Order: sequence, then structure tokens, then C-alpha cells
Amino acid sequence: MIKINELNFSYSKKNKLYKNLSLDAKEGSIIGLLGKNGAGKSTLLKLMAGLLKPQSGEVEILGYTPFKRNPNFLRHVFFVGEEINVASVSIKCYTSALSPLYPNFNQNKFKHLLSEFELDIDANLSKMSYGQKKKFIIAFALASNCRTLLMDEPTNGLDIPSKAQFRKVLAGSLADDQVAIISTHQVKDVENLIDQVVIVDEGDVVFNKSLVSISEQFSFATSSENTDSLYSEVAPGGYKCILAKNHIETPIDIELLFNAVINKSNLQFHEPVLQH
Repeated sequence: MIKINELNFSYSKKNKLYKNLSLDAKEGSIIGLLGKNGAGKSTLLKLMAGLLKPQSGEVEILGYTPFKRNPNFLRHVFFVGEEINVASVSIKCYTSALSPLYPNFNQNKFKHLLSEFELDIDANLSKMSYGQKKKFIIAFALASNCRTLLMDEPTNGLDIPSKAQFRKVLAGSLADDQVAIISTHQVKDVENLIDQVVIVDEGDVVFNKSLVSISEQFSFATSSENTDSLYSEVAPGGYKCILAKNHIETPIDIELLFNAVINKSNLQFHEPVLQH
């Protein structure tokens, strides 16, 4: 569904942001795109959305090259940027004008999402707070039913109840033929949503695993002693640790996993043995 092969991109000749980056994403998944500040998460989403053109390499979504901006591509991809710029019109007027651009837009679903986010369809967008505008554009994006949803820091500007609403509506809104890529540095906001973790660092994808494969091979625990851990951090009462998998299922600490990957700890993944 999404195929990126040997992507190279830079904003200046001296410093390459991405060097031969490759990434595949399949439908039916919610991907958490993680990286340090300046790692290029927003840029990667914009390259997928067709807002930027790679210097070399290939970006393909749904069989289209994004920067060519084929109308059939644009009908099925929605990009929610971190900054929200909307016209000084009501939600009803905005939706009436732009929803026809998306052939699978569902008006009933949109009204339900507005209700979940406690937004009035007659409210003027220019008079809304940043958080309200963010909730509106998320509702519009989900109601569009686009095959590919690209979200850049979608929980920025949302208060704690709104973040809970975001997780609820996203989890209940995606179909099996869709893929959502969420770029964020607020891991706790999305850790119960995503089913795949992609980490970018130093111009490349340095980690790309499903939560299933992570839970199959590692355990996450808090311990008073730092023994036998593959990676650990000091925490209240002892250490937060990543351990080789034992027989006990543990919740995945994505923030700890991210720090382990960025700090180049030795997390060895073993490919599953196929049964014949």
C-alpha cells in the first residue's frame, strides 16, 4: 500500500535529512512514526502526501507517485498537519464545500464524530480554539474514509479528555483497507492505538516492528535490581527494564523501547521459524 525505496531528501546541499530510506506499510495497520526532534517525521509525512518531492528514490502510495498529485491519489489520501489553517466559515459550510472531493465521505459518521468531540456543526471555525480546530480536522479526516491517513502530532493542542476521545474515535473509525501513520513525540497518547512502531534516526528507518513481534521477544518490567536486562533506565523504586522474553506477557513500554533503540542498545530480534 505504501512503498518507499531508497528515498533521499534534503533541505540543503550540505545536510541530507534522509539517505536511502526504505519503508513498506500494509493496509489494516496503525503505525506510530517516532523520532527525535529534527529527525524528519513531518517531512516524511509530507513526502508521502505529495507536498514535497524527493531528490531521488521512489515513494509510492496506492500505486501512485504522490508528488504527481493525480486526482485519484488525492481522493484517497488525507494529511492532518500539525498546524491547522481553515477558512473563516462554519463547519457546515466547510464540509459542504470540501466533502465532495472525497468519494467515500460519510456524513453520518462525520456528525457522530462531531458529537463525540462536542463540536457544533454551525460553529465558525475562525472562532474556535486551536484544540477545537484540531478535533474538527481529525473528525473530517476520519469521515473522509480515505485509504491512507497521515497525521502529524494529532494530539498536540488537545486537553486530557480530548486525547481520550481521539483514541476512542480513531480506534473505532478505521476499516481493514485503511492505513494510518501517526507521527508523534507524545508516545503515551497513542501507545494503546498503534500496532506497529517505526523509528527514524540519522536519516534512516532504524526500527520497524509490529507490537506482536515485540511482545513475543521482549518483556518490560520494573525491578529493584538491574540484572539480566537488555536495556534499563533509573525509575522511582529501581529500574525500568527490557528483558529477554519469559513466559509472562507484559505491557509494552514504547517510550522505553524508543530510548533503547535511539541509544543503540543491543535488542536482537529473531525471525520466527516457519513450520512445515
